[in-house]
Amino acid sequence: MMKWLLRSMTELSSRKWISRITGKLAHSSASRRFISRFAAAYGIKTEEAEMPLSQYKTLNEFFTRRLKPGLRPVHEGTDALVSPVDALITGAGEINSGTIVNVKGQDYTIDELLNRSPRTANYMNGYYLVLYLSPTDYHRIHTPVSGRIVEREHIAGKVYPVNDFGLRHMRRVLSRNERLITYMQHSAGEVAVVKVGAMNVSSIQYVQPLTEEMHKGDELAYFEFGSTVVLLLEDSTFTPRENGLLGAKVRMGEPLGTLHEE
Repeated sequence: MMKWLLRSMTELSSRKWISRITGKLAHSSASRRFISRFAAAYGIKTEEAEMPLSQYKTLNEFFTRRLKPGLRPVHEGTDALVSPVDALITGAGEINSGTIVNVKGQDYTIDELLNRSPRTANYMNGYYLVLYLSPTDYHRIHTPVSGRIVEREHIAGKVYPVNDFGLRHMRRVLSRNERLITYMQHSAGEVAVVKVGAMNVSSIQYVQPLTEEMHKGDELAYFEFGSTVVLLLEDSTFTPRENGLLGAKVRMGEPLGTLHEE
């Protein structure tokens, strides 16, 4: 009964107009007074922020903050796939005939996640990683490989929560929420960087200017609140690192595994 009630309340609160109101508040000068309390409530390491708290003009400006240079070294191995974000890995494994199996008890198809893109065929038996960003985390998204952006797609959708409750109890939120997908060609093939919006996220933004040719670790986009990134690797092009991925807390630039040609 309680789960049904919570699910129903979440369905009602997942409307984009609610997120727009929340976004306007976070962008307003009035939100500045909440920055220190927000940082304290979530245990954010404010010493890592590029600027002192007093220099951020809005809560959103603080939330999308950059870090001081050098705090997130990017693994230099040319064949390494690195984490694009600071996150908790909540799903990882092989894609089985186009299906991502058992992400918090639910299955997803690549076809629905990629909005029936013709590129779906490239990932039918590849590898997936689900990286969840909590409000505590640094929210800029970087490129996991060096390569060229070959396609970008924006998919309108809901704004359900992508935390543990949302993934377990809401119906397939990763493929129902708003998504911004970037396809990148790299030396061993292609990777899809799927940025999934979440409750109270006013938008997912690309950095500007955005160039087609990107170096591993370059800024790609940012979330204006907590959310999730799904990485999809083409068939037979990726081997995960030996010390495990599922349940690991990772930092941007940290190696996740090795890329190789089919």
